[in-house]
Amino acid sequence: MVLYCREFVGFLDDYLGGKLPPERRAEFEAHLAVCPPCVNYLKSYQQTVRVGKAAFADPDAPVPSTLPEELVQAILKATRG
Repeated sequence: MVLYCREFVGFLDDYLGGKLPPERRAEFEAHLAVCPPCVNYLKSYQQTVRVGKAAFADPDAPVPSTLPEELVQAILKATRG
């Protein structure tokens, strides 16, 4: 089975979490070997995950003073449902 870029995106979380069956993982890695755009996307995805985790490493940290108050309020409103 040939893995296409659109399918690739759907498997990122499972790939990085080690949840893909060996044959699917091999397909995924074969695609990475020939598709620089997907390699770049994977790197960007991994960086986004790292930054996201770092942003919430200390939930009691004060909000940076440079963050616009409108953004803080919009985030609070969105998280409250």
